Amino acid sequence: MTMIKKKTWPDLFQKMVDGKKNVDCRLADFDLEEGYTLILEECESKTKKYTGRTLQKKIKHLNKVFLTDYHLCDDIKKYGHWVIELE
Repeated sequence: MTMIKKKTWPDLFQKMVDGKKNVDCRLADFDLEEGYTLILEECESKTKKYTGRTLQKKIKHLNKVFLTDYHLCDDIKKYGHWVIELE
């Protein structure tokens, strides 16, 4: 089983711990497949130091998108994107 380590900021990390967040949006600058385990390492945004808290999540489903296929770069910079989870 392949494991991938990625840092995450405390507010997003805690939402995952609390079960309020079960989706993640990442730059696709690394290889990833369904079934891999994502190890999230909590990291302070200001100091860039790891807190020592980790969370392991199995990747259930992936969608790789190129946002510039749908929106202009200036609009992406101005508005950003929502990552939306639906019930």
